[in-house]
Amino acid sequence: MSKKMISLAMALAFVVSGAAVSFAGDCTVTAVEGSKVTVDCAGKMETVEGSAKVGDKVMVKDGKIETKKKKKAIEGC
Repeated sequence: MSKKMISLAMALAFVVSGAAVSFAGDCTVTAVEGSKVTVDCAGKMETVEGSAKVGDKVMVKDGKIETKKKKKAIEGC
């Protein structure tokens, strides 16, 4: 019984931590003024430094923006 409870708790912790990471960096650029960029992160407006275009999806880290990296295409047969 205790092994089942521990397994359930570990699985739940994994799912919750994965969900928290996925919501952490979803921000959309709403305005650009020189090097000052206004972003909307889940309803919270922030002004940070960086360069991006309006409508870009970015990640905010330490008051600066980082654009999301595009995944490389996998060449198929």
